[in-house]
Amino acid sequence: MITSAQLKASVLTVNSANFDALALDIFRFQAQNNITYAKYLKNLQVDVSILQSIQDIPFLPIEFFKTQTILTGDIEPKVIFESSGTTGQNTSRHLVADPDFYLQIAEQIFEKFYGKLSDFTILALLPSYLERNNSSLVYMVEHFIQQSKSSDSGFYLNNYQELGATMQRISTENPDKKILLIGVTFGLLDFAEAGLDLFFLQDFNNLIVMETGGMKGRRKELLREEVHEILTKAFAVDKIHSEYGMTELLSQGYSFGDGIFDLPASMKILLRDVNDPFNVENQHRGGINVIDLANVDSCSFIETKDLGSFATGNQQFRVLGRFDNSDIRGCNLMIM
Repeated sequence: MITSAQLKASVLTVNSANFDALALDIFRFQAQNNITYAKYLKNLQVDVSILQSIQDIPFLPIEFFKTQTILTGDIEPKVIFESSGTTGQNTSRHLVADPDFYLQIAEQIFEKFYGKLSDFTILALLPSYLERNNSSLVYMVEHFIQQSKSSDSGFYLNNYQELGATMQRISTENPDKKILLIGVTFGLLDFAEAGLDLFFLQDFNNLIVMETGGMKGRRKELLREEVHEILTKAFAVDKIHSEYGMTELLSQGYSFGDGIFDLPASMKILLRDVNDPFNVENQHRGGINVIDLANVDSCSFIETKDLGSFATGNQQFRVLGRFDNSDIRGCNLMIM
């Protein structure tokens, strides 16, 4: 019988040609070994033995991560990631049995899109996430900081003066060094509006500014275009990059600008009819269903509360907003 370790090895080498076959293998594995998902499929009267297309796979509503134990196999979680939430909200909990695999796939995805982490200095502005000790984003960025092997890499919280001075020194002393400034949206806006002289960035071409979404109740919600206009002017960059990730996913999508996200080999998006959650045939706009093959030990088939549209084919998409009745989440809050 196929094992979790074998499936993870396949995820690391998956490509567009064998994605669907691997997704079906993981579906059958999880249908048999994930108690919560198996019950869900049984209640839907799904005959797992005859299902032959990823379009026919039922996606687990993301709310289940708030109320149920989502684990595939008789395993113990080593890390529990928890989503952010306002007071009184139930938060999602992702039980991760193999955090090393999470870091491996996250690093592989980032380097596929952006190149070696060792070429970067990673400057992180994630104050709201650092207030918790169970953020998947902080866990990933902390690993990126270590892999960058730069003494300047780190979490800078609200010390914008030091952050600005570090960026200026790198731009002067090592202008070929790439800088990744990654932050929650309100943190980047606060930095941009801190009154610092960032004129030196006009002559520095190796800065990537990446927002992870979310005002966290700290600032008024803005349209993505408004945020990106403010940030491009402040940091003298042509585009603002973005990350599409969430507590319930181990893979990430990335946008190089304009809110268009590219997917890694381990992810695929299907769009569902907003009135029929089981209809994903020929939908170009609708609710976002995510196949994340990296979620071998939890569930790889997740019905999110995000609304989206395809940009080009099915490996590029936009996030348009969220369903009206869904909780505010830490990622992708801004409406296009």
